[in-house]
Amino acid sequence: MKPSNMNLYLLSQTENDDYDTYDSAVVCAPDEETARMIHPGTETVLTKETWPTPFCRHEEWASNPNKVKLKLLGEAIKGSRIGVICSSYNA
Repeated sequence: MKPSNMNLYLLSQTENDDYDTYDSAVVCAPDEETARMIHPGTETVLTKETWPTPFCRHEEWASNPNKVKLKLLGEAIKGSRIGVICSSYNA
């Protein structure tokens, strides 16, 4: 089985823009659907059933994966793993 290519995506949200919120993140994921499910404060790929979780309150990020804006930045280097590269948190 050939490993899938990984991409870099810029995620952003404008639903929650107060203190103690994430406004954006760069993540590594194989596709857009997986990228949308990555919470900027964790290394966890969430599912629709676990969105939000006790570890990632929806007040910190978008309340729903469909409210996450996504932009493809490019292809990740070979061997990259799924997860957050960097995130922007407004303390």
